[in-house]
Amino acid sequence: MKENISFRVIGTELAKVSADALVIAVSKGEDGPVLLDAPLSPAALSSLKASLPALGVTGAADQVVRLPGMPETGAGILVLAGVGPVKNGAPSEEALRRAAGATIRQLAGIKHVLFAVPTTTVTEVAALAEGAALGAYQYASLHSSTKGRKDPVAKVTIHSTQAKDPELAAALERAAIVSKAVNATRTLVNEPPSKLYPATFAEAAKDLAKGLPVKVTVFDEKRLLKDGYGGIMGVGQGSSRPPRLVKLEYKSERAVADLALVGKGITFDSGGISIKPGAGMMTMKCDMAGAAAVLNTVLAVAGLGLPVNVTGWLCIAENMPSGTAIRPSDVLTMFGGKTVEVLNTDAEGRLVMADGLVAASQEFPDVIIDVATLTGAQVVALGHRTAAVMGDEGVSAALKAAADRAGELLWPMPLPEELRPSLDSPVADMANIGERMGGMMTAAVFLQEFIGKSKSGETIPWAHVDIAGPAFNESAPYGYTPKQGTGMAVRTLVSYVEDVVARSA
Repeated sequence: MKENISFRVIGTELAKVSADALVIAVSKGEDGPVLLDAPLSPAALSSLKASLPALGVTGAADQVVRLPGMPETGAGILVLAGVGPVKNGAPSEEALRRAAGATIRQLAGIKHVLFAVPTTTVTEVAALAEGAALGAYQYASLHSSTKGRKDPVAKVTIHSTQAKDPELAAALERAAIVSKAVNATRTLVNEPPSKLYPATFAEAAKDLAKGLPVKVTVFDEKRLLKDGYGGIMGVGQGSSRPPRLVKLEYKSERAVADLALVGKGITFDSGGISIKPGAGMMTMKCDMAGAAAVLNTVLAVAGLGLPVNVTGWLCIAENMPSGTAIRPSDVLTMFGGKTVEVLNTDAEGRLVMADGLVAASQEFPDVIIDVATLTGAQVVALGHRTAAVMGDEGVSAALKAAADRAGELLWPMPLPEELRPSLDSPVADMANIGERMGGMMTAAVFLQEFIGKSKSGETIPWAHVDIAGPAFNESAPYGYTPKQGTGMAVRTLVSYVEDVVARSA
């Protein structure tokens, strides 16, 4: 992964900056494209505005049009970046983030890009920087040749009236830390399962945590077996690569809350004995996206030095069919003692997550949030770009608000009581599958059974985030989102933690 992009913000004249490309913004108006404020001469602006329709410029989101540069700018290329429709004459932070990402992604091969897009707040400048860093992401693929590959943009300058704001440096630092976390998540998801399997995922967690105040503890198969992690061991027993549980601990002396994050880390999901059709397996290297998001969220929170305690639990296994794999009708004893009849070995994510949720509960956190590429039913319900959140109403609402602020799509779904009886089993405490219709919610109802009590005896507030669709982009890149791993949920989780801190002030 390449992430050497650097940023600076200026308030000086454009001609004093020697950039390869100058970017200005165009919105999509009701009567055609609208050129937004740009620090160009009145004559240049007038000429440009008159030319927009003839150039095919619409101002639509993701549209990036290159033109020859103007002498007054000092840049050899003038770029018109679409921000889509705007309200009150100004683009939203997410529109800026997306426009910057689309622009930087499409300008690969150019070294230095200057943005002259209207910004009136520090957070708008930070949104541009974050979008640019996300758009510059490239996976260091395993191609034998790099011929034809263009290097990502290395330097971004932002022209803004906020250049001298004392809060700007911290905002840009946050953008850098968060975008690094998202990009690291993308890389883990993009790795082939021959390279990223339980043991190497655990090693990657340790490597990424170096230099940060995060303690990493790896439970190998011997400890998992000894301590009774029947879900993780059961799912992983069909693979020649044994499972792992990784515990990440970040503690602050000024902590205002104790939070637990649990992530699904199936490094490859064949379906096990209940094997998937071939086409259904082709993207199953992404079934560890939840654990990757949790890992990098903890590291981002530590990098930002937020005053909270956060524990991450990465439930990692490879789900393979073999002579040692679990079978439909096997019964597993989960961590904590509950028994589960396995009716479908392809409903394996909830089994490893159950162990992680019990382990998290035993430390009595204030809130538990789990993240998983859990069900195909999530994609059926909400499509490829919108994740679902279920669980405690307060936690779900807070996550939805955090997602809105971060620019990620998240939608609350219910947990109907009538779904629980469908998980009953004649031979165990419960079965791992139940009602097929509304399967996303049935899976969440299963997970809910493993949320423990707080020290006061109340059920620990909890929410489940299903990212099955938005964790992996099989279509063309858009905005700051590349093809394959997207890094979904990291920005929402970091924003949620920041909101927890803000509410305690």
